[in-house]
Amino acid sequence: MSRVSVLRHAPLFAALLACVSFAASAQNVLIRNATVHTATAQGSLEHADVLVSGGVVRAVGRGLSAPAGAQVIEAEGRPVTPTLFGGISEIGLEEVSGEKATVDETLALGADTKEMTVRPEFDVTLAYNPDSVVIPVTRIEGIGWTLLGAGTATGGSIVAGQGGIERLDGGPDPIGPRVLFVRLGKDSLGLSGSSRAAQWMILDQLIDELRGRIGPDNHAALLTPAGRSALQKYFGGGGRIVFGVDRAADIRQLLRWSARHQLRIAIAGGGEAWRLAPQLAAAKVPVFVNPLSNLPSDFDQLGASMENAARLRAAGVAVGFSEGGASHNARKVRQLAGNAVAAGLPWADGLAGLTRVPAETFGVAGEVGSIAPGKRADLVLWSGDPLDVSSVALQVWMDGRAISMRSRQTELRDRYLHPDNGLPRAYPTPAGR
Repeated sequence: MSRVSVLRHAPLFAALLACVSFAASAQNVLIRNATVHTATAQGSLEHADVLVSGGVVRAVGRGLSAPAGAQVIEAEGRPVTPTLFGGISEIGLEEVSGEKATVDETLALGADTKEMTVRPEFDVTLAYNPDSVVIPVTRIEGIGWTLLGAGTATGGSIVAGQGGIERLDGGPDPIGPRVLFVRLGKDSLGLSGSSRAAQWMILDQLIDELRGRIGPDNHAALLTPAGRSALQKYFGGGGRIVFGVDRAADIRQLLRWSARHQLRIAIAGGGEAWRLAPQLAAAKVPVFVNPLSNLPSDFDQLGASMENAARLRAAGVAVGFSEGGASHNARKVRQLAGNAVAAGLPWADGLAGLTRVPAETFGVAGEVGSIAPGKRADLVLWSGDPLDVSSVALQVWMDGRAISMRSRQTELRDRYLHPDNGLPRAYPTPAGR
C-alpha cells in the first residue's frame, strides 16, 4: 500500500491495525455497512454486513448483530469481496527465476532421454514452499489463492504434469482436486518433433496406452505405471485438464479431440479463442485469458484482441483471468480484469473471473470464490473499486483472521522512505546495539 493510500484512509487503517493482534486468536468478526460483492447469484449488496464465526461466513445481510466479544469493522460503504484468484502461477514454486535451485515448476529429463519422457505423475504441489517471500507480497494485494501450474521445459513433454489450488494462508497443503497441464502450439514444437501434428499423435498414443492398445512393455510406450494411473483419472469425464493454447486452428482441433475422448478441459491463454466462442460455449469450456495479450505478437496470436474476454462472455463462455505463470506479478491480475471491463466485459463478469469462475472450474467452489454462509471467510476490504488499480486492499482476512498487511516490500519501503529512522542502509542493527 502506498503512503498516500494509508494517509487517505488513516482512521479506518489505524482501527484495522489495532485489531490485527486480537484477530490472530479471535475469529468472530462483523464487517458492517459494506458494499458486499458476493460473487454469487445475490450479486452486490449495498449497506450490507458480513458475519464471520469459526473461520467461516455465517450470514450476509443488513442489520446483522455482532455476538458478544466480536470484532466489529465499520466499512463505511467500502467494497468487500472474496479473496481473489492469482491466476495460474508458480507462487511458492519459484523464488528467483534466474536461480535454478529455486525453480520447481518444470520437469526436464534431459535431451538424451529416450524412455518414459511423458510423466503426468509429476506433481508440482510437492515442491510448494508456504514460506516463500512471494506469498505475503501477493497476499496483501487481496490475492488469497492460486492454481500452481506445471510448466514445460527442454527434455520434458507437452504433458507438463499436475498442479493444484493453494490458499496463501501459510498452510502447506493444496485444496481441491489435482489439475493436469498440457501445452500445445508453437511453444511446444521443440517437444513434439517440430510439428503441431505430432502433438496430436503423442496425445493419441497416450489414449492407446490407457486403453491397452499399446502394452506397458512395448518398446514404444511413453508412460510409466504411475503415469498410467495418474493419467487415467483425467479421461472419460474425470479431472480437469488445462490446455495452454492460443491459435484458433489448434483450439478447433482441441474441441474435437476432447469431445471424442470425453474430457473436462479448460483453456489457458486463448489468444484467438473469441473466434470459436460459440463452440467453446456449447462445449462448456472455461477460458482463462490475459486481456493485455492484445497484439499479434506471434503467429499463434494474429487474431488477438482486447475484446477477447467480452466476446467470449457474450457468447456464454465462462471467462477467467491469468497472466500466464508470472508468479511475481500475480498481484496485477486485477489489472487484467479491469482492462477486460474497459473493453466491454460487464463488471460483474470481471469480478467473477477472479472469484467464482476459477473456483467452479477447479473444484473448490465449496470453499473459496464467493461470500456465502458456510464458505471460508477469506475476505478483502478495499479502499475502492477492486478492479481499479488505484484502489488498495485495506485488510485481508483468511479463515476470518486478519493477516498482517506487511511484506518484505513494505518493510524495504519503510526503511528507505524515512532516511532518518535510525536504521543502517544495508542491514538491520544487531540486537542490543
